[in-house]
Amino acid sequence: MADTQEIKKNTKSQLANSSKDLVIIAVVSVCVFILSYFFDVFVFIVRFLEKHPRRIIYLDEIITLLLTLSIGLAVFSWRRWLELKKETAERMKEQEEVIKLTATQAAVERIINKQLHADMDQMKQGVREILHLLTKFKT
Repeated sequence: MADTQEIKKNTKSQLANSSKDLVIIAVVSVCVFILSYFFDVFVFIVRFLEKHPRRIIYLDEIITLLLTLSIGLAVFSWRRWLELKKETAERMKEQEEVIKLTATQAAVERIINKQLHADMDQMKQGVREILHLLTKFKT
């Protein structure tokens, strides 16, 4: 039972961490957008490349590569997230089964313990009766 509560706490903290990361990414993205808007970063890059035409050779390939890479990493992250979600659900299910088995085992042990105590009490009663008969027979 305590393990289930601990897992729930860990899940909540992981959710809080991922939410915090998403907020940070959003804030950084908005800041980059605002800075690039006010400082015309792309215009600066274009002017630089107009002055140095030799450096423009692979620019279109690099932009395509970065776009493809960002989309690919997003898909990769999404697929890993789905796998993690599935594995977490499976582990939770297995842990609940273990908890049920432990509870069943404890119930069985209680029943066996009660039966053993009843058997011991019956044996004690039998020994008392035998001792009583022996003491009666001696006298």
